[in-house]
Amino acid sequence: MPGTEERLRKLVDDNLEVDGRPIGQELDASKNLRDAGVSSTDFVAFMKVVVDEFGVDITAGDCQNFQSLAELIAFLDNSAA
Repeated sequence: MPGTEERLRKLVDDNLEVDGRPIGQELDASKNLRDAGVSSTDFVAFMKVVVDEFGVDITAGDCQNFQSLAELIAFLDNSAA
């Protein structure tokens, strides 16, 4: 089974349009998603996909805390433990 990072990157590729990132190029996990051009509306919709994929409960407050994919990956890994 793919790991958290691989699964999350697939969700990003399938669901998020990131400014300046050619299709198929990996997004730097440490890059701030909002600085990468992800709108707050797109991010909220993406978080719903993440909740469905990983079966976790993420509140609106939690969403505000995630600045990068690395932070989201750490949260998901800690939630699974």
